[in-house]
Amino acid sequence: MRSVTLLLLAALTLGGCSWMPFFGDDDKEGDEQSETAGFTEKDFYDAIQRNLRSRSWETAIENLQALEAQFPFGNYAEQAQLELIYAYYRSADYEAAIAAADRFIRLHPRHPNVDYAYYMKGLASLSQSRGFFANFLPVDQTNRDPGSARTAFATFSELLAKYPDSPYAAEARKRLIHLRNILARYEIHVANYYFEREAYLAAANRGRYVVENFQKTPAVPDGLAVMAEAYRLLGMEDLSRDAARVLAANYPDYPTLDESGNFKYQRGTGEQESSWVAKLTLGLYEIERPPSFDTRELYNPQYKWQREEAPARKKSWLNWISFGLFD
Repeated sequence: MRSVTLLLLAALTLGGCSWMPFFGDDDKEGDEQSETAGFTEKDFYDAIQRNLRSRSWETAIENLQALEAQFPFGNYAEQAQLELIYAYYRSADYEAAIAAADRFIRLHPRHPNVDYAYYMKGLASLSQSRGFFANFLPVDQTNRDPGSARTAFATFSELLAKYPDSPYAAEARKRLIHLRNILARYEIHVANYYFEREAYLAAANRGRYVVENFQKTPAVPDGLAVMAEAYRLLGMEDLSRDAARVLAANYPDYPTLDESGNFKYQRGTGEQESSWVAKLTLGLYEIERPPSFDTRELYNPQYKWQREEAPARKKSWLNWISFGLFD
């Protein structure tokens, strides 16, 4: 009797596995294929529109790929390629979106909607530069690798150069302003790093690059300050004074300028706030911190509210444990 009971339980267990998802994958794939079996091109396109409206991005991508494979020269083939770029972008597969956009631009350089492919490629590159955590945490994008940001900048610039009257031109210009600010601030971060390494010539070159190539960005005053400090450390007093003079003339409220407009050099002046090492040793030992410049809260409207609400805001624990990546 016991053996019969065990056999019945085993049969019920094996029979009940059919409802579990990992046992039913083959049937599911077969159902999906049967749903589109015999579809005309119009049927495919209508189904894809339903997928897009319902935000079923993965299903839309599969149907768009099937449409192109079965009707490569059909009436909806080119439109399907454009919508595939969009579906990849919305599914957060930015590399695939960029590749699909590049493919469309290469195959259809004179298409009336090729400007859309450029725009979506720029958006995908911009989203790629932000990274995954930007959707959940406040990420300082200026500390990230600027490769994708540069690609986005180049793409939006190309869009405006080739299609200045495009319906996406106005939005592309806004994105360019944002990207210029990011790229300029990244150069200042690198200059501050070079100060830490005592690579003063490299720091000066980064500051000059910002001043020459990113005019009208909030990073320009920091670029001038970097030049003033770095040239002085290199013994190039004339160049240092010139940079400080331009800084005082254009940004008289810059933090390292005194009331007379004289530049207050950070290295070797003894005016830096005492470090924790000096406080711990009662001033017997001091570590001279390298020069550092970051006045985003003063000159960038995006950060002004932080300065007004919390002028002496300290770094958060999240900023410390992520080495400045999050704040």
